[in-house]
Amino acid sequence: MTASHSDALVLFGVTGDLAHKKIFPALYALAKTGSLKMPIIGVALEQWSLKQLHHRVTDSIKRAGGIDDQAALRHLLSQLHYVSGNYNDESTFTGIKMAMGHARRPAHYLAIPPSLFETVIKALGAADLAKNARVIVEKPFGRDLASARQLNRVAQSVFPNDAIFRIDHFLGKEAIMNILYFRFANSFLEPIWNRNYIASIQLTLSEDFGVRDRGAFYETAGCLRDVIQNHLFQIVALLAMEPPATRDFAAVHNEKAKVFDAMRPLKPADLVRGQYAGYRQEPHVARNSDVETFCALRLFIDSWRWQGVPWYLRSGKYLATTATEVLVQLKPPPQKLFADSLPTTCRPNYLRFQLSPTSTIGLAARVKRAGKDFVGDQQELFLIEEQPGEESPYQRLLGDAMAGERSLFTREDAVEAAWAVVDPVLKNHPRTHRYKRHSWGPKAADALIAPDGSWHNCKPSKLGP
Repeated sequence: MTASHSDALVLFGVTGDLAHKKIFPALYALAKTGSLKMPIIGVALEQWSLKQLHHRVTDSIKRAGGIDDQAALRHLLSQLHYVSGNYNDESTFTGIKMAMGHARRPAHYLAIPPSLFETVIKALGAADLAKNARVIVEKPFGRDLASARQLNRVAQSVFPNDAIFRIDHFLGKEAIMNILYFRFANSFLEPIWNRNYIASIQLTLSEDFGVRDRGAFYETAGCLRDVIQNHLFQIVALLAMEPPATRDFAAVHNEKAKVFDAMRPLKPADLVRGQYAGYRQEPHVARNSDVETFCALRLFIDSWRWQGVPWYLRSGKYLATTATEVLVQLKPPPQKLFADSLPTTCRPNYLRFQLSPTSTIGLAARVKRAGKDFVGDQQELFLIEEQPGEESPYQRLLGDAMAGERSLFTREDAVEAAWAVVDPVLKNHPRTHRYKRHSWGPKAADALIAPDGSWHNCKPSKLGP
């Protein structure tokens, strides 16, 4: 398959929440840049008119930030088509063909429940809609190792491997891409970026809200599947990978895949699961549910660079704040010259990456106070990386997928290797601990990290000193 640009976008699940919250604003942003020059065929079961779809798209863009370019909005709406039908019905795909007109290189975006991925992919093959086409598959790609392998087999039976785009919107975030750049564009980091100087690394992805209207989905997924196995593991790979030989996407993916292969499979003792108070009263949630809305785990990467360094990952709903942050905990100085800098009295130096709500890199160092006594305080030097006019993750990833640019999409072997790490604890795991809303999760998570210190609880950075 050549890397020619897609000439149509077929959006399955066009009436759903993902399209409304993320995809329509991304298409509007592409229209504003003049790069949306193709028909967009929305597909869903609902019997909507094109006018209803126009209203839905307009409402989405208004909610996402407002309409500041009427010409771009008119252009986007003019490109829209709508096909109503069941994904098991052959006539639905006949309708898609007709709506595509003269387009011959479509990109099929599956913004639908994962249970329907195989159905739609097989139907695209049967309808001869996979030739010269691409398929964009939303996460989760499978729900365990076996289902991920099965989905890969089905996708590859219909599409060439280089036409399958496994999307994880985290990889399109500017702050996530900056991890790769910061690591390998600066020479001062490499000498200390290993087990000799780093004591532990912790990642937190916290949200201060609950499952909202996603109770039914969360009952089938849980926090480990929804966030940690994909989003946080991708961040771990960028932090832990060896320098790629080139910036070519294949070289980067090769090094990331090696990290997943080196991850030690999890054991139940490495895992703490929590559930916020009141989760069982959410709509579409079982009254005796043991699904986790919080998950903390201890991970090891058995490589030369990281042998013995614990990685602590946690994520959850209804935590104290909404933020994503990495804390790289450095080892204390080898000689204890100053009593106030002992690990028992303060946190040693660290490097901090805040990925959201602002993009920040911070370095903590101790500074002596004025006076004769050799005592000091730990101060943090930080750089706010936020830049105006950044592309949204979905704008970037949609544009890349339609252009055939694969660097920000996950690869088959990496997906399966990541599932292999969590597979042992998907069913064999401890029961959930109840935790209060707007806390930092169950106390058991503190006990998990206690041998190596304590959690760094995120505080959103503010501009200025």
